[in-house]
Amino acid sequence: MDDRRFRHYFGLGDSLSIDLYPALDAGEVDVAVALERIASAGRVAPLGAASLLYQNAEERWPEHIGDDLMSLVPGIAYTNLAADGATIGDVFGEQLDAVEASDEPALVTLTIGSTDLWTAVGSKPRRALLDRIARDVMAAYDFVVESLRERLPAATIVLTTVCDPSDRSGRIPGVHDGARLPLDMLDLVNDHVRGFAQGAANVIVADAYAHFLGHGVSVADDEQWYWKRSLVELNARGASELRDVWLAALRASGAID
Repeated sequence: MDDRRFRHYFGLGDSLSIDLYPALDAGEVDVAVALERIASAGRVAPLGAASLLYQNAEERWPEHIGDDLMSLVPGIAYTNLAADGATIGDVFGEQLDAVEASDEPALVTLTIGSTDLWTAVGSKPRRALLDRIARDVMAAYDFVVESLRERLPAATIVLTTVCDPSDRSGRIPGVHDGARLPLDMLDLVNDHVRGFAQGAANVIVADAYAHFLGHGVSVADDEQWYWKRSLVELNARGASELRDVWLAALRASGAID
C-alpha cells in the first residue's frame, strides 16, 4: 500500500465496531467492566474489529502479524467513535459531528442498521409499518453515507452489511422473547447497502452478512462468532472475522495491496 493513501482511520457505528464484547469474551477486561458491561468502568483490551484492523493483537492472532493498518500505513491515525447500541441517527447526530472535515485521504468503516432493525421489530409492528420502517432505515443510511462523503471527500468508506445471528431461522435466543424476526426486512436493507458498490465512488461494501451466515444459532457454541451472553454481539473470534471481511473488501477494491 502507498503509505500516503490514508492519513486517518475512523471506526464509526454500533457495537460491531467496539472492543467491549470481544474483550469480555476473551476475559481481557477489568473486573468492574465485567460486572457492569460498561467500557468506561476500567480497562478494555483493544480486541474489537476496528481496533484489530488498526493494530493486530499479535499474541491472539499471530497469523495477522504485519497485516494491519499500522504496518501497512505507518503513521496512520486512528479514532474509534463507535458506540454500544448506536442507531443510524446516533451516528449522524453524534459520531459524524466528531469527525473534522478534511480533504486528506481517510479510511472509514461503518457498521450501522442492526440496532435500528432489532429495535423496530421489538415493538411487534404491523406489516405495513415494518415496510415503512425499512424504507426509513434505508433513507437514513443514504443520508449518513452522503454526509460522510461531503465531510471527507477523499475518504474510502467501507459499508458493512447487517449480520443475521439467527442463521435464517428468524429466532435469536434472548432477543424479543425469541419472536420471529422479519428476515425479508433484513434482506431489503442489506440489498440496499450492497447497491452502493455499483454507483458510489470510493464506497466499498464488506458483506459481513454472507461471511457470518452459518456461525450463529445453527452451530455449536465453539463454532459461533457471536458472544454467548448476547447473540447479537460479536465474540473475540467474530471481531477478528469482521476484520478479515474488511481487509478482503479493501484488497478486492484495490484500496490496499
